[in-house]
Amino acid sequence: VQLVESGGGLVQPGGSLRLSCTASGFSFSYYAMRWYRQAPGKERELVATIDSVGGGTHYVDSVKERFTISRDNTKNMVYLQMKNLKPEDTAVYYCNTWRINSNYWGQGTQVTVSS
Repeated sequence: VQLVESGGGLVQPGGSLRLSCTASGFSFSYYAMRWYRQAPGKERELVATIDSVGGGTHYVDSVKERFTISRDNTKNMVYLQMKNLKPEDTAVYYCNTWRINSNYWGQGTQVTVSS
């Protein structure tokens, strides 16, 4: 299993970014996917989940109405569209897939929201 995130960067408050995660090494369309984030000095936090076909999504309350998770099973990719970004969204964002006994992570992509 390999997960590679991209799309992070520095953005002003109120701005937007789209994160991408390229997945390989497993049957992507069979599995749900997640985005997590970890801010300095804080625990890793689940941000959004999408089911295997993209029909069901779930978000942590703090990002509802601002973030949208989506996937393209033809490209083995999952996305996180982030709008109206706030300084508290600053974190390293990780793509994740999991099995009964294993968790798989990418290397993360840094998102910094600052003026």
